[in-house]
Amino acid sequence: MPGIDECLLEAMRLPGARGAALVDWTSGLALGTVGEPPGGDHETAAAEAAELARLAAEQRAFAPDDDGEEAADPPVEDLILSNRDSYHVLRFVRTSFDSSVFLHLWLARADGNLALARIRLGEMAGRLVLG
Repeated sequence: MPGIDECLLEAMRLPGARGAALVDWTSGLALGTVGEPPGGDHETAAAEAAELARLAAEQRAFAPDDDGEEAADPPVEDLILSNRDSYHVLRFVRTSFDSSVFLHLWLARADGNLALARIRLGEMAGRLVLG
């Protein structure tokens, strides 16, 4: 089972990957980073991505209809934000504690494969060991 560094390095092997981070969405702190940061600063990128993740995670409109899942499950699976030259994929990670972390992958739009990235991030999030 990979830890944070191994997981982020695996994310960087995806086609078009420019940068990746594991972020706590309650505090906005990056728990680990690799590659280029969007906007030039890892901490600023983490804080801004956390704001977006927090907004989605705390809104009832985005919650599943049946709330029979365990409390450790993140309220949202992932978010995808696209702009003219890149994709940002935020994949929430299930943890044994409060599930307040997500993987943030930044992909170059010209080289990235959004479907593959989404599938692989889901697999990585399932194997990630925190603690």
